Amino acid sequence: MAAILERMQERLDLLQRTRSIAIVGMSKNSSRSSHFVATYLAGSTDFEVYYVNPRETEIMGKPVYASLADLPVVPDMVDVFRRVDDLPAVTDEAIAVGATSVWFQLGLEHPDAAATAVAAGLDVVQNRCLKIEHARFRGGLHTAGFNTGVIDSRRARLV
Repeated sequence: MAAILERMQERLDLLQRTRSIAIVGMSKNSSRSSHFVATYLAGSTDFEVYYVNPRETEIMGKPVYASLADLPVVPDMVDVFRRVDDLPAVTDEAIAVGATSVWFQLGLEHPDAAATAVAAGLDVVQNRCLKIEHARFRGGLHTAGFNTGVIDSRRARLV
């Protein structure tokens, strides 16, 4: 049953059943968060990653598609890096192509778009970074979003 996934275990389950991800709002600018997340997903995961941006044709040596409908596959997940006002349209497009989930990146929440997605059978994650969540589940990040290098919950002693 589709839902807004707020619990950690729900997000982990979603990532474990996801095979392909379309990044909507992918930027060729290497300092943009979409570029950083795409670099991580392409280099550190087994996901098939597709880029969507109507103003680009190639980023990091991969083709970029003008819309979700132009992708050569139906993505399992649509990871969104767009303005909040664009979320309803992206959600509608994700539903139309048959995606099974939408992931609204950090800072992005839209109750109406989320409700539309859930009603259409899609799982929804809001206001979370896909890269941070994935890396944290793999043990590569502390819950604060960085690698501490310590496998212990106790506070390190100062020498």
